[in-house]
Amino acid sequence: MKRQLVRVVLVAIFVLAFPFRSPAPLVYRPGEGWTYEPVGEGKWTRTRAKDQLDVAQAAFDKKDYSLALKAARRVVRVWPLSDYAPQGQYLVGRCLEAQGKDEIAFAEYQKVLEKHPKLSNYHEIVQRQYDIANKYYAGKWFRLWGYVPYPSRDRTADMYAKIVKTGPYSDVAPQAQLKIGAVREKQRNYPSAVKAYETAADRYHDRPQIASDATYNAGLAWNKQAQTAEYDQTTAGQAIATFTDFMALYPTDTRVPDAQKRIGSLKTEQAHGNFQIAKFYEKYHKWKGAMVYYNEVLVQDPNSPYAAEAQKRIAVLKERTQQTPKTAEQPKKADEQPKKTDEQPNKPAEKPKKPSKEEPIKWPEVN
Repeated sequence: MKRQLVRVVLVAIFVLAFPFRSPAPLVYRPGEGWTYEPVGEGKWTRTRAKDQLDVAQAAFDKKDYSLALKAARRVVRVWPLSDYAPQGQYLVGRCLEAQGKDEIAFAEYQKVLEKHPKLSNYHEIVQRQYDIANKYYAGKWFRLWGYVPYPSRDRTADMYAKIVKTGPYSDVAPQAQLKIGAVREKQRNYPSAVKAYETAADRYHDRPQIASDATYNAGLAWNKQAQTAEYDQTTAGQAIATFTDFMALYPTDTRVPDAQKRIGSLKTEQAHGNFQIAKFYEKYHKWKGAMVYYNEVLVQDPNSPYAAEAQKRIAVLKERTQQTPKTAEQPKKADEQPKKTDEQPNKPAEKPKKPSKEEPIKWPEVN
């Protein structure tokens, strides 16, 4: 026991007699909080924003993205109102993008655009955001808490929407608006896709290539929706109307023949849908309703494979509707009277008459 005590005392004396400096990874600075500094990197802090930004830029140029990220974040944190804060924020995004953390980089770029919309490299930052969004559109997965990968088309569409909202008339905004519609098509959310395409066609009508692509893609989206609605011909009609507008607005476009072909297919699809509805009415003996829809088959596409059969069914149903039912009752004549019967209704019993004062009362004789 005494030997152990002696050893402890000797160790304590040695430590106190020969002190040495131990490197601390966590360093606390007043006004900044705790920061992590590996050994040998304690000389990167500066007392002026410009000097600190120079450290960040120099480290970025050397591809030391970890040090560049810390220095750039310190510029933004310590001097948020300085003239060097926008460039510092931009460097934060660049470092994260270089490290492959595209989702976080996109958010940091968004901060730059929202806080400093007059930045000289504004269009470059928007382009970088668009390139990041395209990675996720191509199939890159997001990461939950930075580790768990998962796909999300909604978040991809949200990225494109932020690009359009921040700079609706930037160089990449029209393409970003079209990509929103493309993402919704991948989700098979065709009404939302059409809405995105129509927004692009209306907002960028002065750009013929964008407007024509948007109108044509809206027609394609309606066409896909029409394939899933056999009994609802509304979407087929909207697709036909959209393709018709496309041909009228852009008659020289190379996709006009394809639009004409699709209109023919949609009319055939409309005829098929009406034919199915007519058969449904006929099954339940609703002859007049069936005739209406068989007639629509002939009106919409007289050359469709359903037209001949529809004509035959109309002829058969006309014969059925012209037949008068024999169960109708004949009206009674006005001069007919009901037959009299021997039986008379029972008359109420007559009440006995009271004797009058003039008639003498007859008393019974007593023997």
